[in-house]
Amino acid sequence: MSEKHLSSQFDSDLNSVSSQLMEMGGLVETQIQRAMQALAIFSVTLADEVIQVEDRVDGMEVAIDRALTSTVARRQPAARDLRLLLAVSKITTNLERAGDEAQKIARKVKSIVENGEARDMPIGDLRLSADLASSLVRRSLDAFARLDVAAAISIVKEDDLIDREFKGFTRKLITYMVEDPRTISESLDLLFIAKAVERIGDHAKNIAEYVIYITWGMDVRHRPLAEVEAALRENQADDGPS
Repeated sequence: MSEKHLSSQFDSDLNSVSSQLMEMGGLVETQIQRAMQALAIFSVTLADEVIQVEDRVDGMEVAIDRALTSTVARRQPAARDLRLLLAVSKITTNLERAGDEAQKIARKVKSIVENGEARDMPIGDLRLSADLASSLVRRSLDAFARLDVAAAISIVKEDDLIDREFKGFTRKLITYMVEDPRTISESLDLLFIAKAVERIGDHAKNIAEYVIYITWGMDVRHRPLAEVEAALRENQADDGPS
């Protein structure tokens, strides 16, 4: 976010909002990691920490939206700057929803522990997806901070990995349930958690798509990935030596 404007106060507003957004993103990333740690060791304490942090995340979303509204009203930004502020609002919403998914995981962990359900479930299979989802959230925010379109497109591509992991894990759970109906309850719990992880990846992808929107003014949410990559190559060629 290094581009300068004629109004130093507008730059200050942008930097303030961006800092709040990055802080919120770091908090959500921690929520995701702690929720999965709670699952790994069946810790009600860790699960409660994740749930309690959600109020703080919600408060940060409200504060950022308030700051954005104030900036639009006072500065009356045009073109790319207005696009930036609108996209930041969308990114904030996606971060809050990713935090919601982490909270869902934490609540499910509490339910598993409190109901005394079996603890020999294949939770290790969720680690890769959860680690990847958390990484995508972090990288999407880094792409936003640098307005790095190439990095954003890479994140959009990698979200497909999480989707494939989710589908593969679902097939595995179905096999468990068919072979041993006693595993149905535990398998459904894991399926719920796996879906929450998959949605976190979707929110990271959405953030990356808004980075592209800020930089290029192109809404790529429903465009084929090949088309977006072709646009990247074209833009890189235009920026190259003549």
